[in-house]
Amino acid sequence: MRNRTLAVLASLGLAIGAVAVPTAATGAPPTNPPPVSVTHLSGAAEVPGPGDADGSGIAIVRWNTDDGTICYKIRVRQIGPAAAAHIHVGAAGIAGPVVQGLTAPTAGKSSGCVVNAALADALAANPANYYVNVHNADHPAGAVRGQLG
Repeated sequence: MRNRTLAVLASLGLAIGAVAVPTAATGAPPTNPPPVSVTHLSGAAEVPGPGDADGSGIAIVRWNTDDGTICYKIRVRQIGPAAAAHIHVGAAGIAGPVVQGLTAPTAGKSSGCVVNAALADALAANPANYYVNVHNADHPAGAVRGQLG
């Protein structure tokens, strides 16, 4: 199972790595690719728990401090219908406030880009101080969570 998860992470990482995030000023791809964080989502990582014990997923977050763009892809499985997804500030094991709403993966996946220059700068400084989680009706505090870093 771990090898399959790693293979999925690698393929998703390559897929998002192939997508250049243009800068707002020029519309051209940046000279240096923006940093990316790939994290495994699980119910066991939810704080306060419990999250969905069977739930799992992957979140890929890429940020660009040149224009404040944050792009993401989320895939989840074995959870009830997703109602919300967010980036929160909080170290591993700590529940923190929402700093950016994301499109909920209502059909198991979602993706998009937002502009939040303050968050892009904060992610560049310390991505491990942030996490992605997905909420649903059965787990309103969070069904699955993954720490960025």
